[in-house]
Amino acid sequence: MAAEHLVIVGGDAAGMAAASQARRLRKPAELAITAFERGHYTSYSACGIPYWVGGEVDGPDALIARTAEEHRARDIDLRMRCEVTELDLDRGRVRTRELDDGGRESWTGFDKLVLATGARPRRPGLPGIDAPGVHGVQTLDDGRALLDSLDASPGRRAVVVGAGYIGVEMAEALIHRGYQVTVLEQSTQPMSTLDPDMGALVHEAMCALGIETVRGATVTGVLTDEGSTPGGGRVRAVTTEDAEYPADVVVLGLGVRPETTLAAAAGLPLGASGGLLTDLAMRVRGHDRIWAGGDCVEVLDLVSGQLRHIPLGTHANKHGQVIGTNAGGGYATFPGVVGTAVSKVCDLEIARTGLLEREARAAGLRFVTVTVEAGNRAGYYPGARPMHVKMLAERRTGRLLGVQIVGREGAGKRVDIAAVALTAGMTVEQMIMLDLGYAPPFSPVWDPVLVAARKAVGAVREAGA
Repeated sequence: MAAEHLVIVGGDAAGMAAASQARRLRKPAELAITAFERGHYTSYSACGIPYWVGGEVDGPDALIARTAEEHRARDIDLRMRCEVTELDLDRGRVRTRELDDGGRESWTGFDKLVLATGARPRRPGLPGIDAPGVHGVQTLDDGRALLDSLDASPGRRAVVVGAGYIGVEMAEALIHRGYQVTVLEQSTQPMSTLDPDMGALVHEAMCALGIETVRGATVTGVLTDEGSTPGGGRVRAVTTEDAEYPADVVVLGLGVRPETTLAAAAGLPLGASGGLLTDLAMRVRGHDRIWAGGDCVEVLDLVSGQLRHIPLGTHANKHGQVIGTNAGGGYATFPGVVGTAVSKVCDLEIARTGLLEREARAAGLRFVTVTVEAGNRAGYYPGARPMHVKMLAERRTGRLLGVQIVGREGAGKRVDIAAVALTAGMTVEQMIMLDLGYAPPFSPVWDPVLVAARKAVGAVREAGA
């Protein structure tokens, strides 16, 4: 009997995790695996790009978890610089184009298909947005292009558009490289992934680092050294509704959107954010032999019960494990996420999990909020620093809905306590009795997360029904 053929579109976290897991379960004589990747790199850490740009880590090789040669040594036919341009679902085949071989095109048949096409940086349709010197940062190829642009830059002025995770991290990286950095953010505070009161703490840290942050700034275009006509020349400034900011390089930190162009053209189901819709086994809805995972899909939010697009490498690797197990003949499911993320500005750690206030309202939830300031260590122990913890709890039930933490050493990973509590559906009253590790160098007797939980219990009781 001929081997089944598994074709994978996308050679990063989800795609190659699926390939590796499927190969563990089925030998080459049973399952042939072909993966197509249009870039120069495979199985890499995109989250490490800001630290590569900032010179804190080496790259790009240090950011690669497994090379193409290592995948091929496991009998996975990984074809680099090969772009899938069309999905023919009726005939069970994909059209590909060789990007470094004169554009040669061919068709490859499949019995099973995995879509792991990732996400692409948001690039608004503004004048000059495609000018040389304007960069989105999502892949290692993007990181290399940015570094080359910095080397060719005529000056040391950088503008970052957007102050989300990638925008803030790239702003710090450019500061490390000696650039004068201006961040333009449309919202009232940076880090719109936090509530505004917590984002204000991040703004203070950015200012202390020497980053000029302009809030409430709506970008209207990019000017080049030959005027504002797109393609006229290298970037020289970014314009807003009421000002112009000189720039030798521009980084777009506006987030990403699912890369589902192929899927949409093939008529596969997409959600509100444009991500592919799958079942718990990561099968594309309505298609028994097609799976999808990583940044191109929407996933279930376990707190709100709604579908969300949350592009993180942690999820992508888990999706790949689930997909590879199912494509390899086993059984696995992906239950959903609670939206946990961490970042930093210099030594300020920033973390969130669960819902923000606006997200809880959008889900129709009634809730209370509390914010506490508590130390990361026993107050008498050297190096004790304050951290701010904000907690959301559902009225009447006291169910934990979300936690945000901003502070110094030890603040970021404390969010994992809340992530576990959210996943377990715990109430803030149940959280108070969690048996957390304690010693003066690591925590006060009452951990800051538990201090917030105690205060939230009181707020729930005061709010009543």
